[in-house]
Amino acid sequence: MERKVTWIGNSLGVTLPQEVLDHIKVKHGDEIKFVLEPDGKVTIKKYVPVNFDVLDEFDRDFLEGVKDLFDNYDNTLRRLADR
Repeated sequence: MERKVTWIGNSLGVTLPQEVLDHIKVKHGDEIKFVLEPDGKVTIKKYVPVNFDVLDEFDRDFLEGVKDLFDNYDNTLRRLADR
């Protein structure tokens, strides 16, 4: 599938075909994530935030460390989980 880069307001952008939106199971208002691969490819995924609220009984410093880990290494961890 191809799309043309176009102006959207003052920014450049592309629209996503409904087939792509259906494939990654996103709808209006959902967030998506762009994963930049070392070989130049870009992967688009539905963004699924980690819910840290269920971990209220854990030490705050530990939770901040886990949050930093996910913020910085989310792509790597997801690739390991997919193996």
